[in-house]
Amino acid sequence: MEIILTADVPGLGTKGTLVNVSKGYARNYLLPKHLAEVGSPGKLAEFRRREEERKAREARLAVKAEEITNTLNRTVITVEARVGEEDRLFGSVTNADIADAIFEARGERIDKRHVLLEEPIKEVGGFMVDVEVAEGFVATVKVLVVPE
Repeated sequence: MEIILTADVPGLGTKGTLVNVSKGYARNYLLPKHLAEVGSPGKLAEFRRREEERKAREARLAVKAEEITNTLNRTVITVEARVGEEDRLFGSVTNADIADAIFEARGERIDKRHVLLEEPIKEVGGFMVDVEVAEGFVATVKVLVVPE
């Protein structure tokens, strides 16, 4: 019996998935607890239509993420910072600074949590910083920290 899950069921699937279970399991457990709904022809057709739309949307997002990744891989960002003695910065260059510099340089909004900088940059020089554009798409941006 095909059913559409309306909630996550451990060992069976997540909400919104189509699963095939025995009639007894569906009638005696899943349906009375409102964990699933019967896969009638109309609901199954709508489910398949939504799945196709979701796959098309994911494909469009993957193409866009690939374009952004290629653009960022060719990007060199210059960040100006106040410098003290021995080329040490007064503050540091953080994830947020790099995300802002990417937005200014390329116009692509990157969340600071997706800038994969292990610890803030505290000296002048060139650094390679990984940026997660989307799940599975990581770009490497060259960041040049120069004195003001």
